Amino acid sequence: MGAAVARAVRNFNLENRAEREISRKKPSPAPRHPSTKNLLRQQMNSHPEIKREIDRKDDKLLSLLKDVYVDSQDPVSSLQGKDAATRQKPKEFRLAKDHQFDMMNVKNIPKGKISIVEALTLLNNHKLYPDTWTAKKIAEEYHLEQQDVNSLLKYFVTFEVKVFPPEGKKAIESK
Repeated sequence: MGAAVARAVRNFNLENRAEREISRKKPSPAPRHPSTKNLLRQQMNSHPEIKREIDRKDDKLLSLLKDVYVDSQDPVSSLQGKDAATRQKPKEFRLAKDHQFDMMNVKNIPKGKISIVEALTLLNNHKLYPDTWTAKKIAEEYHLEQQDVNSLLKYFVTFEVKVFPPEGKKAIESK
């Protein structure tokens, strides 16, 4: 609402104001100091060739100016240039495995990536059954690079909760 009011006030009587500004007398140069005015007049009287040189049009420079042709184009921004040069091909997606945790409603995952749930699952499977869930099998199963899977298994582990009973009490055996 405020923008509409401001626009209406700004555009009110715009044509008349513009015409009045255009027809107004243009500002004249600042008056010269009397001593400077006298010196300039003396120089012009003593050297009339300076006055002629100031008023003369140089034909050579005018002909050179007529030969100048300027053709400009807007420069391509660096972002547009990079986008045009490096278009990404469409990503391939795969469905998430084991929808039992469906916490974030992940519908599809780009190939070469895994969800957090899948990462925890594969780390746990590798921890429990290292002979079955080898790095090669995990890479094939989840469409990952072999090197990435090796790094994942080397640097990430799942938490293991161990409860230590107080020293004075006996531990309850889990069944």
